[in-house]
Amino acid sequence: MFLAAPALGFGPFTVDLETRMLTRHGREVRLSGKAFELLVLLAQARPRALSRKELQDALWPSTFVADANLSNLVAEIREALDDVARAPVFIRTVHRFGYAFCGDVARAGGVAAPQMADVACWIEWGRLRFPLAVGRHVIGRDQGAEVRIDAATVSRRHAQLIVTSDRAVLQDFGSKNGTFRGDERVISSTPLADGDTLRVGTVLVTFHMRSPAGTTLTAGPSAT
Repeated sequence: MFLAAPALGFGPFTVDLETRMLTRHGREVRLSGKAFELLVLLAQARPRALSRKELQDALWPSTFVADANLSNLVAEIREALDDVARAPVFIRTVHRFGYAFCGDVARAGGVAAPQMADVACWIEWGRLRFPLAVGRHVIGRDQGAEVRIDAATVSRRHAQLIVTSDRAVLQDFGSKNGTFRGDERVISSTPLADGDTLRVGTVLVTFHMRSPAGTTLTAGPSAT
């Protein structure tokens, strides 16, 4: 799943998730589509190492591929980043396991993107994942929204999630097309459970929350 900040920066590089473009000091660096996805997957999980199986399942779901395919993508990324396997700055090989992103990542504007240990919950929309720490997070089409869903039925500032260490509450901003938890329209503060299906306008997303200990909670019943 992609880490859905509008852009991520590390060293002289910027990854723009909307244009699917990698740039170095503002100039495009060519990457294949799969290599771009792999780079984002590793940056999203930092500092956690991802196994080869995790990466293969994410990049080629329900498809058998040779191990060399993943190795070739890693080599392509390293060449694009001028990274060296024996002295990595960005992509570290974890012997007999997989790979990890070892650089520092920031959102566009210099704001540090949340690391996995800081993530209290996340929203999944298709292949995108929006990791959220404790705080208030806007859902909408606005460029500054933490959960940016660029769809015609979604308002610029459509709704918000209020996240604490042990719960999350969904509020609608009086949007034209509404916000729903399952079939229930959100008209007041609505607590969420792990696994809830949400509808923002006509866009379906899924809410997930981690337990205080950092493990994913067992999915509760979703009002669908």
